[in-house]
Parts: sequence; C-alpha cells; structure tokens
Amino acid sequence: MLKKISLIFIMLFLVSCKPKALVAESHASDVMSSKNIIENHYKINPDFKTLYIKSAADYDDGKQSYSMTAEIRIKKDEKILVSIRFLGITMAKALITPTQVKYYEKMGGKFFEGDYELLSNWLGTELDFQKVQNLFLGQPIDDLNKGNYQSQIFENLYRLTGNDRQVEKAFYFEAERFLLKKQEITQPEKQRMVSINYPSFQEFSSLFLPSSWTILANQATGRTTIKADYNSVAINEEMSFPYSVPDGYERIEIK
Repeated sequence: MLKKISLIFIMLFLVSCKPKALVAESHASDVMSSKNIIENHYKINPDFKTLYIKSAADYDDGKQSYSMTAEIRIKKDEKILVSIRFLGITMAKALITPTQVKYYEKMGGKFFEGDYELLSNWLGTELDFQKVQNLFLGQPIDDLNKGNYQSQIFENLYRLTGNDRQVEKAFYFEAERFLLKKQEITQPEKQRMVSINYPSFQEFSSLFLPSSWTILANQATGRTTIKADYNSVAINEEMSFPYSVPDGYERIEIK
C-alpha cells in the first residue's frame, strides 16, 4: 500500500509555481451553452516547450502525513521527471512518458516500470500521458470537444456535467477567462470520488498555470488529501531529464 501511495503522490505532484500576481477572475452570471463554455476555455491553451518547477506539498490519508518538496521537469507532450525530496535528500524519482511510467523509491530500494493502469483504476477513468499532463496544467483531463455535456451556473461558476461508462464527471470554470477551477470524477457504485481544485492561477508571458491545487480522493476505505504550495517556475529553459535506477534495487509489481 505504501508503494501505491508513493507512486500516486509522485504522479499527482507535477505542476507548481510561486504566484507574484494572481489572475483576476469573475463570477458566472449569464446562462451559456456548453459549446460556448468549451470554446472560451480552449481559447487559452498552455503553450510552452519546457517547465522547471520547485514546489512543496502536504500529504494526509488520515493514518499518515508527509511534508515534502519536489523538483519537476516537464518537456511538453514528451516526458515529465519528478524528484521527491525530504530534508534535502532525494527519496524518490519518476519518469513519465506517453508509453511508460518509471519510478523508484529509496526507502526499501524498490523500483517500478509499467503503464497507466494503476492511476486509471485509482481515479476511476482511463488515463494516458496527455490526460495526466492536462490535469497538472489546470486543463480538463478529457478533451471536452469529444463529449456531450450539460451546462449550468453553480456557485458562481459555469459547470459542465457528463457521464462516461458509469463514471460521472464535472468541470467548473470561472467567467473572466474560463479557467478551470475544479474537476470531479465520481464512481457512485464504487463509492469513489476524486476532486482536483485550482483556487487561483498565475500568468507567465501569456501562459496561465495553477498557482496552487488541492486533490481530495474519497473512497469507502478513507480520504486522502494532497495540497500544494508553489515556490518557483522557469519556462522554456534548456534542461536534462536524468533518470537511472540505482544498482541493487528490486523491481516491484503494483496491483
């Protein structure tokens, strides 16, 4: 279970930035069709080549809690490298590509190589690299142009709702730039719900990124909360993605 938590934590820890000035937002007041909401949202897409991010986060599942720091390197649409550190010591690394997830953790000397099945089962919806990248960039995990959604105003936000194979999904947008404020994935039959909240955004040379996020995962067995506070971000710098499993580590299978 600890290995599963560690991998999930790394996969959910990929985008961060210290806000200098938060993006202005406004409340939804006029009824708008789902088509117009989607069109307005996609007018602003994250356009970059690389991101270098330093961040801090807290993890709590009711039984154990951690405070960690992370160094995140993203090459858009190609790969993501995450280094998790505790008291300045690298405790885990993950290299995520469109075809594979690689991960090792220092405690116990274990490593993992596999696909997206673990996170897909945990979140209750099929995942791939693009969906994971979108999630951490403050974008809907699904391509909204390919689904059917109902629109309404809910708590001063535009909300789109839809169903996909017994999975309920909801996306919430503010009315100034139609930035994503929250997305929810619910499996009522399995008593599962994951909510990803984006309280605020920051603009970097026309690139809008979440300035913070909170993930709440509720299951019949308990509740997990991950909160991120952001330190710094650099855009379009040259960077490497060093990853190698230390000698002597044992391969594990996560089911």
